[in-house]
Amino acid sequence: MAVELSFELSGEPGLQRSLSMWADTAAVANEPCIVIDRVGDVVAVSPGCGELFGIDVDAAAGHALAGDVLDLRDFSARQGILPDWEVKKIPPLLALSSRALARGLMRVWVGDAAETVDAISVPLVDAGVIVGSLTFFLPINQ
Repeated sequence: MAVELSFELSGEPGLQRSLSMWADTAAVANEPCIVIDRVGDVVAVSPGCGELFGIDVDAAAGHALAGDVLDLRDFSARQGILPDWEVKKIPPLLALSSRALARGLMRVWVGDAAETVDAISVPLVDAGVIVGSLTFFLPINQ
């Protein structure tokens, strides 16, 4: 399954092919995972991730991970919407800005309840350029 990318990476076809390769892999993975591009837009969602978060895997591509695709919540008792300054610290986005492996807990609103997941993200780098990140999610039983 080839994932069509809707953007250009510095005009370099090699970088776009690199991100597309990861997107193709994630798109068919059973494990809950997601690939985002270097600006935080969803490139591919695995079927397992779609099931975990109630995401339409085909409709998610091209939309911002935070806000459009995932409804991020804080860890307070009221489970409020995660403020922008904290959104930047979620593992998929932190892996982009830090250029390093990022791991942490995330709370995502799914249906009528919050789901807590352990997120492990790795930046996707090609020829020294960050092209995106790949994140795996593990649900935390509450």
